[in-house]
Amino acid sequence: MSEQTLLWLASNSYNANDFNFVGKYGNSALMKAVREGNVAVTTELIEAGVDLELRNIDGNTAIWNACFGGDFTCVELLVKAGIELNSQNDNGVTALMFCASSGKEAMTRLLLDFHADTSIANLDDFKAIDLASTPTIYKMLKASIS
Repeated sequence: MSEQTLLWLASNSYNANDFNFVGKYGNSALMKAVREGNVAVTTELIEAGVDLELRNIDGNTAIWNACFGGDFTCVELLVKAGIELNSQNDNGVTALMFCASSGKEAMTRLLLDFHADTSIANLDDFKAIDLASTPTIYKMLKASIS
């Protein structure tokens, strides 16, 4: 682990001896790193074998946090490392649903390019297309379903 990453872990109250340690709100170091778009720390944590599927208190994994943060490289790193792209949080919401409902057009496109599942429904029986907040996102989702 680089000195930069060890300093980042310490400054964010994470345990350098346990990369799966969860801090505030159940967020792991990986979740915080991807939410911040910190590619260097994300890369080192993945290479160290951090658990990609840890969930925070809302049931979100690092893929949801990466989409929230909006860094494409972090999302790509997670997908290439084998994270479950279609994990659902406590409300049944996937990262694709979050991006579609939040107007994150480019991130929605990226998730679709990685073959995010458009057929999953949340606890209210809504799919990503039902939650699309812009015409562009609706059209992207519609095209991927057809």
